[in-house]
Parts: sequence; C-alpha cells; structure tokens
Amino acid sequence: MYPHFQDTALENWHDFEVESRKEIVSLLRGIASKKQLIRMLIQGENDVCVTSILDVDEASNTVILDTSIDTAQNKRILSAHRLSFETSLDKVRILFAADSATASTYGGSPAYRIAVPPTLIRLQRREYYRIATPVSNPVRILLKLPEELGGPTSFPLADISCGGIAILDNRMVLGEAIGREYRDCKLELPEIGPVTTDLQVRNSLDLTLLNNKSNRRLGCEFMNISRGNLAAVQRYITRLERERNARIAGLN
Repeated sequence: MYPHFQDTALENWHDFEVESRKEIVSLLRGIASKKQLIRMLIQGENDVCVTSILDVDEASNTVILDTSIDTAQNKRILSAHRLSFETSLDKVRILFAADSATASTYGGSPAYRIAVPPTLIRLQRREYYRIATPVSNPVRILLKLPEELGGPTSFPLADISCGGIAILDNRMVLGEAIGREYRDCKLELPEIGPVTTDLQVRNSLDLTLLNNKSNRRLGCEFMNISRGNLAAVQRYITRLERERNARIAGLN
C-alpha cells in the first residue's frame, strides 16, 4: 500500500498501521488543527505538492485539502489514480494514501476532497537519533568502487546516526539498488578520526536542488561496525550536537 515511500522504516509498515477509524479521524483532525504542512506525492511522477488539511468530515467520510498554486499541477492531481501523503504530528511521522482526489470548495475557495483513508501509518519511534552534518565542510566517506565506476571514490554525507549515514551522490554513480553492500568503507570524522565499516543501502531518494540540479540521497546502514568505531561515531554526534546548541544559544 505504501510503495511510493522509499524508507527503511516502512519495511515492516504493518507494525505501524492504524486501522481504527476513530483514531484515524482523530489524527487527521489533529493535523488540521495544528496546521501541519503535508507533502502530497503524485503516484508515477516526480511531482510533489505541499498542502494542508482544511477539514475532516466524518459524516461524509471525506478529508478536504488545500489546492496547489500551480494550475497545471492541480490538473495532474485531479487526474491521478494514486496519491501519497506524508506529514507529522507531535514529532510523529504520519503517512497515508488516497486512490483519487476530486475538485471541491472550502470557504468559497478551491479545494481537494479525498476519502478518509481506511488505514494510515504512524511511525511512533526512531531507533536512532540523526543529526545533519556540516554543509560548508562536509564529512566524507570513501567507498571502494569497482574500476568501471571510477575506483575508490569519496562522497559527502547529509546526516549521521549510530545506525548509519545518508550519502549524497550528486553524480549518480552509485545507482539506487536497495540492499547493495559496500565493504571496508572509510568514514573521516573531523577531530575524531577515521571509522571503518561496511554499509548496506536501505533507501534512496532523488532530490531536485534550488539550482535545478539533481542529487541522490542514499540512506545506508552500518554493518559489522566494531564497538570502538561505533563509540567514535557517538562522540562525533555528541560534538555536532554541542556545536549546534552553542550556535542556537548565541542567537538568543
């Protein structure tokens, strides 16, 4: 039901599925009352619309959503045969889907109408805390690629946790094969030192940057990492968090 979201957390999505209609309606109303933004993905297209829930009408079994400011995108949404939605409520990630959307109005303005989803996904926990790595001087990891892919190549990180890392592959040389493994990868952690680990690709997401260039984010899990190397990763995460908190304190 949720193949559009490429995420390792969804591999066992049945564990997080909410089927109670009362609970689903309550969650959707909570999202609406807190005016949470929602990412709407059009199935089969690299097309994302940011929307919000305007109303949940339990009697008519419908959810009213705000429309896109893009007229052409509105047409694509209304003709789509599958729509996926991602948002959060109280830091809990919420995913749901709809087979279609129909044109409607709300308060005199255009709106979408979808059926109350029969189920939704509520990801109540994250096993590992992730923190973004520096952009200006990125942390890099060296992968031992075959010669046809250029041999050993370093890639910048997007974030890091004690469970793994997210690699940015702006040249798209790694592909997007979920499950691919890389051995003896060398992670250079500033002021901490090198960390060696195996990696397995668990999810892939293609991004379009503000300059219209493409980038690929590969979520990778540490495999066979030693206790000492894992401790080094934890020390680096603690250091990043202290630096971030110091910056926040300096802005206040």
